[in-house]
Amino acid sequence: MGRVRHEPIEILGSFESTFMPAHDRDVIETTEHDKRWREDLLLVTDMGITRLRYPIRWHRIEEVEGVFDWSETDEILEHMRDLGLRPIVDLVHHTSYPAWLTDGFADERFGPAYLRYAEAFARRYPWVEEYTLFNEPFATLFLCGHEAIWPPYRSGLESFVDLLVNVLPPVAEASRLYRELLPSARHVWNDSCERHIGTDASGQSYADLANERRFAVLDAFLGRPYDTEGPFGRLLHESGGERLLGIEGGSVDVLGLDYYAHNQWTFSIEGGTTTNPDPTPFADLIQEYWERYGLPCLVTETNIRGHTFDRATWLKYVLEQCEIARDRGIPIDGLCWFPFIDSTDWNSLLFRCEGHIDPVGVYWLDEELDRRASVMTTSYAAAAAGVPAVDLPAFELAEPVATWFRGYLPQTSHWEWSPPPEEPRARNLPRITTTMELRIVDAQ
Repeated sequence: MGRVRHEPIEILGSFESTFMPAHDRDVIETTEHDKRWREDLLLVTDMGITRLRYPIRWHRIEEVEGVFDWSETDEILEHMRDLGLRPIVDLVHHTSYPAWLTDGFADERFGPAYLRYAEAFARRYPWVEEYTLFNEPFATLFLCGHEAIWPPYRSGLESFVDLLVNVLPPVAEASRLYRELLPSARHVWNDSCERHIGTDASGQSYADLANERRFAVLDAFLGRPYDTEGPFGRLLHESGGERLLGIEGGSVDVLGLDYYAHNQWTFSIEGGTTTNPDPTPFADLIQEYWERYGLPCLVTETNIRGHTFDRATWLKYVLEQCEIARDRGIPIDGLCWFPFIDSTDWNSLLFRCEGHIDPVGVYWLDEELDRRASVMTTSYAAAAAGVPAVDLPAFELAEPVATWFRGYLPQTSHWEWSPPPEEPRARNLPRITTTMELRIVDAQ
């Protein structure tokens, strides 16, 4: 019998727009996509990409409470239609809410305001085929309400539950409303795809808690009860988690998995580290999530902070793992490298707004914010054209990516590695060695 032929994994484009309320700026503005969007979308279509994640900038659309200005959104979305692009619109990306919601996701006005905005969008753009109602609900609200990293800067499990109770009901209601207003469109729920290990009894105890916690928000959104005897469920119950049980469930059509090399933490009595010496293959994680929820899986985000050849190698790994999952019979709806151009200011987790270029894109940005092609662009274009992972190059990695990737090496023992190509050595090369800050203030 001949080898079974599979359709290639679809490759998606994406652009990021996280709003920083304290600075009244968003990433679309600091990367100048707000001025160069026509150029950027042409770069996408030139690669044959027809589908992409794209932000709807609520914080700019409704800068005055109750007053919507759709003019920029109209222009961009109509241009996408003319180009044959199919956006997965992203209604709220992290802290991208209007500045007049002064208490952010804890603001009592959030629910009514969000539903008013979501309904207005759906009625204005009835042709939309796919949408994300709230980007990364677990990760976003955890950083806002548990770790005090993003506004409203709350910490602890009770505060996390407070935000969930304020945000999940209106998002679930919006999903039911969209069933009526956009009956043929699909809701793409995306969040961090995680799995953790412990190296001692204390670390394993916390890893068990984190491995249960990763599912809690989507379960609550779907109206599923939590296990009050589980390692996380016990703490959740003690912190007012019963308030989540009254949420009327929402609906999801596609499960979006956001996967990065730092998504598999290692815990010990000394704390946690994002470097995992034996990470679970990504295909196994996809299978774990698929078996739990039974939904088509879309890799809605992945990237790695490094040289362009590091990024090309990570793309090969993620695409290969998606192919493995697909070959097991798991419906894989596509792979989205996020974002298409370098992002900015993630070195401080958006605490500062300095326009610091984050080296993660398919195209890298120079100091003038011009878009620059590289070996990553070539590999991405090949994957978009249907080239399988086996035919993409694997380049010897540079630090710090070489250290991050060390645990993955057994999974790639069949690869043929090549020396990395020369990169531009001009002063405008992205700052690869800058580390990302992560301030964890409360482990419970």
